[in-house]
Amino acid sequence: MDSKTKVLIIDDEEDFCFFVRENLIHTEQFEVFVATNGAYGIDLARRRKPDIILLDLMMPDMSGEQVADELSQSEETAGIPKIFLTALATRADTGDNVLKKTGESYFIAKPVRTKELIAAIREALGEHDARPF
Repeated sequence: MDSKTKVLIIDDEEDFCFFVRENLIHTEQFEVFVATNGAYGIDLARRRKPDIILLDLMMPDMSGEQVADELSQSEETAGIPKIFLTALATRADTGDNVLKKTGESYFIAKPVRTKELIAAIREALGEHDARPF
C-alpha cells in the first residue's frame, strides 16, 4: 500500500478508542487519530482531513448524528465517509454483514472485531478488496 488510510475515531469511550487505534495501527495500513468528544472530533476532522471517520452514536457532549450534521455542513469535511459505531444495535440486527447501510449511512454494532472493521472501512471507502473475514 502506497500510503496509509487516515482514520479518525470519535468516541467517548477511551478504552474502546485505545484498542481500536492500536489494532488498526498494528496492521501498518492505517494512520489513526482519536477524539473523545464531538467538538474535538470536528476540529480534528477539519485539521487532519481523514479518509474515513468512525463515529460513536451516543456521546455526552454531542450525539454522533449532530457531529455528522456539522461535518456535512462544511465543504472541507462534507465528503468524508462515516461509519457509525453503536452499542444500540447488535450483531443479530446487522445479520451476516458486519457493516449495515441505511440510506447513505453505515453502521457497525459494537463490539467489532479488527478484521471485520478493516473490511468495513475498505467497503465504505469503495475499495475493491473489501471482503468479509
